[in-house]
Amino acid sequence: MNWIAKKISETRKIKGLTQEELAEQAKINLRTIQRIENSESEPRGKTLNLICEVLEIDSKELILTDNSIREKNIGTKIINGLFLLALNLVLMGIIGFLTLDSNANMNSVFGGYLLSIFIPFFIVTLTKKMSGMERMLKFGFGYIAYFILVMAKHGFPTGFVTGLFPCLLISLSVLYFGNELIKNRE
Repeated sequence: MNWIAKKISETRKIKGLTQEELAEQAKINLRTIQRIENSESEPRGKTLNLICEVLEIDSKELILTDNSIREKNIGTKIINGLFLLALNLVLMGIIGFLTLDSNANMNSVFGGYLLSIFIPFFIVTLTKKMSGMERMLKFGFGYIAYFILVMAKHGFPTGFVTGLFPCLLISLSVLYFGNELIKNRE
């Protein structure tokens, strides 16, 4: 529900008006009020002013508040995107350092395998309501990019022998099928 619809609905309920009463007092069609409160349409101009008069709301303040909330949503999306990018770079770096690095030994490769299970499983437990595909795209796009990068630079045999590709595959699988793992666990 958008801000204007929410404010109109809340104020109408606080004033003890039904949708029919608001429509009658504002001289607006009932279906228009229903569409506005269900966020199917947004009131503009005369319609907004008529509703605001009945509910005793300042229409200019309502519009300004709605615009500032939308701007905050854009800022939040940018910050979330930057966080996801940084998280993916860190996950790529950890798995790559433990497996592909020239100093990697069997212990670090084993650690890479363990982390390729536990880190994505931890992400799954924090994002239970997310679908597997959405989770894999948000938290696994770094793995996919890393796979392509290693394929281009070192080739498939190097990525497979070092253990990087199996780790990436395990991580992506846990991200995608994690909900099934949690369902079986609970």
